[in-house]
Amino acid sequence: MSTLLTVNNLSISFINNKKENEIIHGITYQLNANEILGIVGESGSGKSVSTAAILGLLPKKISKITSGSIIFQGEDLTKITAKAFQEIRGKKIGMIFQEPMSALNPSMTCGKQVEEILNIHTTLSKKEITNQTLLLFSKVKLPNPDRVFKAYPHEISGGQKQRVMIAMAIACKPQILIADEPTTALDVTVQNEIIALLKELQEETKMSILFITHDLSLISQIANRVLVMYKGDIVEQNTVSNIFNNPEHKYTKALINSRPSLNTRLKTLPTIKDVMNNSVDSQIITAGMRAEQHSKIYSNEPLLEVKNLEKEYVGKSGLFSKAEIFKAVNNVTFNLYEGETLGLVGESGCGKSTLGNAILLLDRPTAGSILFKGKDITTLNTKEVKTLRKEIQIIFQDPYSSLNPRLTIGEAIMEPMKVHKLFTTYSKRKEKAIEILNRVGLDNSHFNRYPHEFSGGQRQRVGIARTVALQPKLIICDESVSALDISVQAQVLNLLNELKEKFGFTYIFISHDLAVVKYMSDQLLVMNKGKIEELDDADVIYKSPKKAYTKKLINAIPKGL
Repeated sequence: MSTLLTVNNLSISFINNKKENEIIHGITYQLNANEILGIVGESGSGKSVSTAAILGLLPKKISKITSGSIIFQGEDLTKITAKAFQEIRGKKIGMIFQEPMSALNPSMTCGKQVEEILNIHTTLSKKEITNQTLLLFSKVKLPNPDRVFKAYPHEISGGQKQRVMIAMAIACKPQILIADEPTTALDVTVQNEIIALLKELQEETKMSILFITHDLSLISQIANRVLVMYKGDIVEQNTVSNIFNNPEHKYTKALINSRPSLNTRLKTLPTIKDVMNNSVDSQIITAGMRAEQHSKIYSNEPLLEVKNLEKEYVGKSGLFSKAEIFKAVNNVTFNLYEGETLGLVGESGCGKSTLGNAILLLDRPTAGSILFKGKDITTLNTKEVKTLRKEIQIIFQDPYSSLNPRLTIGEAIMEPMKVHKLFTTYSKRKEKAIEILNRVGLDNSHFNRYPHEFSGGQRQRVGIARTVALQPKLIICDESVSALDISVQAQVLNLLNELKEKFGFTYIFISHDLAVVKYMSDQLLVMNKGKIEELDDADVIYKSPKKAYTKKLINAIPKGL
């Protein structure tokens, strides 16, 4: 097998206050022709930085390659000019970025963005470029290519945006495709479709793929070989089979074990640190323990009763066209009990977040009733809704955008206390805020720091601390761990369970990750096209799904080898 790309003894440093900090430490690997190589590791492991160097995309002035070489077609990419890189990017080496909405230009139609690549790198005529773009849209299995061609990025779904990105990346038939976390925020079913598409395209074009992710189970579905990165080093590289069946490095074993098991429910999920320190808590929640807990929960009156709930949106496809009614939530009925975690799953667009927003009265329902502690909250006035906010809170998916960058963490946690007149003085609020910070695994020194000074996992802890500050009865977790690394996800899930036990919280846990929802939930509510598809004990649904839609969701979960 011939070698297409050789990374040899590559070291990369970032410069801060004129000091060099080496973050990639002499890594060496090869990418062979007609091969899919997986690069796996947590945020900060160096996987994205090291692959950005291949395309000369390291940030200028604050970073530099301090040693090593990147050989592609006999040329060292660490020594070529910016102009020479323009001939390589897109044409010989393509890239799919993690977040298509950020990577796509919002002011250009999807068709124009792909045409731009072909215009730069080919000698095709205008008509040939348009035809080639439509052909690419068909190849990446976009529904109605003509419509997507004329659509702007915000007018299509997340999965469709990712397909447009793939069409751009393969437009010039590159020899290498770098896919950087291309499925992180996607539903499991859409994720499966993207993985299948990439494999199909690779087999057809014989291009080589560098597939970057933090999810080892996902790697098993696509890669031939895997290299595992940890703190800027490659700690292990081998075939997929050997990595899964005979992992050698403790970190690899930790990555495999940190994901919630679909068969066993541990009381505490092991984190990377736990596995590496041989301090895994192997206590299991048995079926008997679970049944006993459920008999206590369901013997009381419901905390929340949702009855025949509907949420309609009215839209028009043109200026003189007839108004179209779309039911995002359609006749939904269920009960939620104090101390319960209700899992809410389904694909994007199924109505799960709309349902959550309706319960929070952030987007008032069109019909039906929501009884909280026996009172219909859909009839409340503005002042009464403000009081209700103390009782029903939300933890958002992206803690960075939900925190005010101008407020310190301490101020962010104290702000809702002040709004709801909790505690009489600043010093008492500060004391409580520090106590909550400690409770969520942060310390006193974090009180005066700003959101940008924290990692993603730490920011999510701050978001949880802000929610907990009001001691609510019900917390809606809307995709609150979907963008986190496996280990950080384990820490946050453990924290949510610990807080539930300590304060008696009740959760509605919204996610597209069925493995996580199954681990967290007592009952599971599966939504499809605004309606309830199935509602039952989480374990029962996983073992014996009744509906084809639920079976499809379960079958799409990456399970490793």
